[in-house]
Amino acid sequence: MKEKIKLYFECWLTKEGTNLRNLFSDNVVYSECYGPEYIGINQIEKWFKDWNEKGTVLQWDIKQYIEQGNTVVVEWYFKCDYEGNVDGFDGATIAKFDDSHKIYDLKEFQSKAEHYQPYGK
Repeated sequence: MKEKIKLYFECWLTKEGTNLRNLFSDNVVYSECYGPEYIGINQIEKWFKDWNEKGTVLQWDIKQYIEQGNTVVVEWYFKCDYEGNVDGFDGATIAKFDDSHKIYDLKEFQSKAEHYQPYGK
C-alpha cells in the first residue's frame, strides 16, 4: 500500500495521470486539506487534469509512513507553483484501501511549514 501512495505522488510530480484508475476505486471519496472534496474517480481525473493546466508540483517528499490494517498514514512536505504563486507546506494523508488494494477514502491535512518556538528552545 505504501508503494501505491508513492506512485500517486509521482503522478503529480510527472503530471501523468494514466495510473489514477489503478490507484483509486471507482467510488473513492477524496478530501483535500483546504476544503474541496471529490467523489468518484471521474472527478479525481478531471481535477488532476484541470489543476495541472494551471500548476506544477515542484516537490512532494514523503517523511514517513505508518501502516495499520487497510490504512496508511503518510507525513509529507508539498511545494507547488500554481498560477505563478509558489507555496509549500507540511501535511499528512490518511488513505484507506479496499480488498483490491485501491484507495477508496483519502483525507489530507495541512500544517504550516514555518514553525517557531514561542517559549524558546
